[in-house]
Amino acid sequence: MITAIIQFGLSEPFNREKAREVFSSTAPKYQQIEGLIRKYYLLSDNGRTAGGVYLWESRTAAEKLYTDDWKRFIREKYGSEPLVTYFECPVVVDNLLGEIIED
Repeated sequence: MITAIIQFGLSEPFNREKAREVFSSTAPKYQQIEGLIRKYYLLSDNGRTAGGVYLWESRTAAEKLYTDDWKRFIREKYGSEPLVTYFECPVVVDNLLGEIIED
């Protein structure tokens, strides 16, 4: 598995309510993406940085999402270029499901 951490600056700070509203509007488009296991939306304490943590089946699946069109969407919607960082993710502890998932 691969974890991708995405970060981008916000042109105007978000509070928690604004973040929930904006992120909820984009969440449905991620439900049917092939290879995406889980996505977490992120907002920094000061509300000036947002992003996501994505758990993918593979890097190939992840790279299919982070295209120039996707980067343009992030720039236009949030006001800055996204930074994408990939990590190998050989083990996940899921306390909600009570599982340990190994790649």
